[in-house]
Amino acid sequence: MSTILPSLLTGISVGGQYALIAIGYTMVYGILRLINFAHGDIFMMAGYFMIICMTDLLIPWYISLLLVVLFTVLLGVFIERIAYKPLRDAPRMSIMISAIGVSYFLQNFATYLFTAQPKSYPYAEMGFLSKTVKLGEISTTLVTFITPILTVILVLALAFLIRKTKIGMAMRAVSRDFETSCLMGIKINLSLIHISEPTR
Repeated sequence: MSTILPSLLTGISVGGQYALIAIGYTMVYGILRLINFAHGDIFMMAGYFMIICMTDLLIPWYISLLLVVLFTVLLGVFIERIAYKPLRDAPRMSIMISAIGVSYFLQNFATYLFTAQPKSYPYAEMGFLSKTVKLGEISTTLVTFITPILTVILVLALAFLIRKTKIGMAMRAVSRDFETSCLMGIKINLSLIHISEPTR
């Protein structure tokens, strides 16, 4: 049990991360009908942003976290404006090819900048998140416990955003019918900025 339970907790933690990524995929596809192949690569860039901020620039983790969220959002908005927005009225295949192109570009750009060598995440510098927690014979890091809880909180916040706010209502309307949403006064391009690369 001392081996199985830590592995189970780690699996739940990693599953929570995959759940957040999957929510981003489903939001983009549900509204834009676009399989955003660059979605995972943007998460990859966020990881590199965090490593650069903490190991190269020596910025504390809590400030680095805010900077990473900001840079990732800006990257997502930039990609949407450059690669997706001009093709909004184009056939779906054109947008899909553009998404594949963005994905390959980010992969090769990251390889060029950071090389293909694996980089270790600076967990030791993340304060209390790197602390080891012991429950009987079970030993794991605190972040393993926090990740599933944070996932549930973010999913509930997203559900509230979609069901109870004006932006969420606009997102649901756009997912149902682009043209009718325009006629009803919804600014489609403004609404899509919020859902192109959610930080989920």
